[in-house]
Amino acid sequence: MKEKREDLMRTIQSKFSSLSKGQKNIAEFILKDYDKAAFMTAAKIGETVGVSESTVVRFANEIGFKGYPSLQKALQSLVKVKLTTVQRLELTNTMVSSENQIKSVLKSDMENIRATLETINENNFEKFVDLILEAKNIYIIGLRSSNTLSEFLSFYLNLILENVKPLKQGLSDVFEQMVKIGEDDLIIGIGFPRYSNKTIEALDFAEARGAKVAVITDSLLSPLAAKADVSLIAQSNMASFVDSLVAPLSVINALIVGVGTKKKDQVGEVFDALEEIWKDRDIYN
Repeated sequence: MKEKREDLMRTIQSKFSSLSKGQKNIAEFILKDYDKAAFMTAAKIGETVGVSESTVVRFANEIGFKGYPSLQKALQSLVKVKLTTVQRLELTNTMVSSENQIKSVLKSDMENIRATLETINENNFEKFVDLILEAKNIYIIGLRSSNTLSEFLSFYLNLILENVKPLKQGLSDVFEQMVKIGEDDLIIGIGFPRYSNKTIEALDFAEARGAKVAVITDSLLSPLAAKADVSLIAQSNMASFVDSLVAPLSVINALIVGVGTKKKDQVGEVFDALEEIWKDRDIYN
C-alpha cells in the first residue's frame, strides 16, 4: 500500500512543472491531503482550491487518468482501508452537505449499486451459487459492520438449506465453531474496509483445512479476495463515517434468489410449512 501511494505521489510530482497554475493548486492539495481528496467530488476539490470543476478533470487527464473518477478511485484505494472512524467522521462534513444529507447519501448508495451492476462478474456469480449448492456444510462469517450482511445471508439460506452454520464471536471462539470444517465444505467470508482481521484469519483456517472459500468484498485487491476460490465484488464507497452496505446487500439478495431458483421445489415446500406455522402462531399481523 505504501508503494502504491508513493507511485501516485511521484507521478503527480513528476508532472508538476508542466501543470497550469490552477492544476498546480490541485496537485499541492492532493499531495498534502490525499486522504481528504479521495472522497471529494471534482466540483468540491475545485471549490476548495479555487478552480473550476473542468480544471480538476483536466488535471486528472494531465497526470495520466482517463478522467476524475479514475483518479478518485486510485486515491480511495490508498486510503479507505486505513481510515479510522474519527477520520471518517471528519470527512463526512466534506462529502455530505448539511442541507442535503439524505440526498447525498442516497445518491452515493445509488452510485455504488450502479458501479456494482456494471462490473459484477456473472460467471463468478454462477460459480458462487454452485459452490453453495455443492457444499456439505456452509460456514458464513462477516464481523463488525459486515455482521448484518452475514446474518441476513445466513437467515435466508437456512430457510432453503439444512447445512448453514453462521460463525459468531461470543462465548465460543470462531475457530472452535469451525473445528469440523473440511474439504467438502464452503466458507463464505464477507468483509469491507476496514477489514476484520478475525475474518481473514478464519478464511486462512478454512483454506488450510481444504475447504472452498468464497467471498463478498469491495475489491479483488482486498485481503479477503486474496484467499478466495471465487469472489463477488460490490462497491462500498462511503458517503460518511457509516459503511455503505447497500450494494453488498443487493448482491446477497441475488445470491439468495439464485440458490432459491435452483431449489425451487424444496423452497416451495419449506415456505408452505412456514406459512402454516406463522398462521398458527400468529406471527404476523
